[in-house]
Amino acid sequence: MNESADIVPNAAASGIAALAPATISRPLLLIDDDATFVRVLARALTSRGFEVLTATDFDEARALSRRRHPRYCVLDLKLGDENGLRLIPELHTLVPDIRVLLLTGYASIATAVEAIKRGAHDYLAKPVDADAVVRALLDGDNADGEENDPPEAPEAPLALRRLEWEHIQRVLTECDGNISETARRLGMHRRTLQRKLSKHPVRERPERED
Repeated sequence: MNESADIVPNAAASGIAALAPATISRPLLLIDDDATFVRVLARALTSRGFEVLTATDFDEARALSRRRHPRYCVLDLKLGDENGLRLIPELHTLVPDIRVLLLTGYASIATAVEAIKRGAHDYLAKPVDADAVVRALLDGDNADGEENDPPEAPEAPLALRRLEWEHIQRVLTECDGNISETARRLGMHRRTLQRKLSKHPVRERPERED
């Protein structure tokens, strides 16, 4: 059994070492309150040439950013009762050139767009593998320009339940993660909203070829 269900192992030699040689130290702040996920991903990123600093909450993240000025950040969307989106502008204030990668187990277009608007460089849905994280962090390092374009919406129409999930996530994002205010705006009982949020989002699965 894997040490963390949120990290997909990738044993194949993928060439990522060429992107992040072990001889080059890249300070990276990893912010997540899942101890197992942090341990596994930190070890994998260290082996790929990053100097990994870890934080489990906003206060630790702010303190480390002030002291160490990391070039990269991997940030989880949900940190206890806090919404990681709120931390992104603060990180840019403390370290203007920091490159933030937002991770979440509850992917939605609304959250992705909001993350980019607030200054995230990229956005990945869990589970992730370390190579995908490295590619996202280093993508565009030497490019000039359009790295902050918001992600495009899918061309195919979304299922009704998925549309409801997207709408809830959009309103939740506008309310900075405040459940009570989100429920009020949606005209929904708070417990009903919490029940919907506790379920995994509807995932769009590609049709299988027979």
